[in-house]
Amino acid sequence: MKVLVTGSSGLIGAALCQRLAEREHETVRLIRKGRPNPSNHPVWAPEEAELDAAPLQGIEAVVNLAGENIAGGRWTQKRKARIRDSRVKSTELLSRTIAALDPKPEVLVSASGVNYYGDRGDELLEEDAGPGANFLSTVCAEWEAATQPAAQAGIRVVNPRIAMVLSRNGGALPKMLTPFKLGLGGPLGSGQQFVSWISIDDLVNAIL
Repeated sequence: MKVLVTGSSGLIGAALCQRLAEREHETVRLIRKGRPNPSNHPVWAPEEAELDAAPLQGIEAVVNLAGENIAGGRWTQKRKARIRDSRVKSTELLSRTIAALDPKPEVLVSASGVNYYGDRGDELLEEDAGPGANFLSTVCAEWEAATQPAAQAGIRVVNPRIAMVLSRNGGALPKMLTPFKLGLGGPLGSGQQFVSWISIDDLVNAIL
C-alpha cells in the first residue's frame, strides 16, 4: 500500500514509518518546506496554504500526525496560536487536497487528542461524549472538523483521540524518569487525578 504520512519526524510518525517499511508498504513523507529532505519527498507549507497535489497521485491511505508539540514551551498567546494553526490549518489544507485527487485515498487517519474531552473528573466518557471547554478541547474539536472536506468527498476519516504516548525513545517518559533516577521522584498532585496514556507500540498498532 502507498501511504502518505505527515509529522513523520515526530515520535509517533518516526515509529509508524519504520513499521510501514518493515511491512513493505511504500511510505511517502510530506515534509515541511525548509526542513531537511534528503530523499526528495513532497514538500508543503501549511501556513502559506501550499501543497502540490501532483506528487500525491496514487496515494491509497493518509496518516496525518502534523502538529506543534504542546509540551515544548510556555503557552504564550503566540504559541497557543501556533499549536492551533499547526493542526487545524494543516489538516484543512491536506483534506482539501486529497479530496480533489482522482483516485482518492481510501482512508484518512487524522490525529486528535484525548484532550478533546477536557477535565471531566470521574465522569464516564464514551466516544460520543461532547468536547470539554478548555483550550485544548477547542483545538481538538476544530482539528477534527478540519477533516470534513475529505469526509464529504467519500474518504473514510478516522480521528484517533491520542493520549500521552510513552516510549523509551522520547516524549514524556524519559522526562518523567529523570527525577526518579536522581532520587527525587514522588507523587504528583493529589494522586487522585486521571492520567490517560498509551505505549508507542500499541498506538502504532492501532493506526496500522
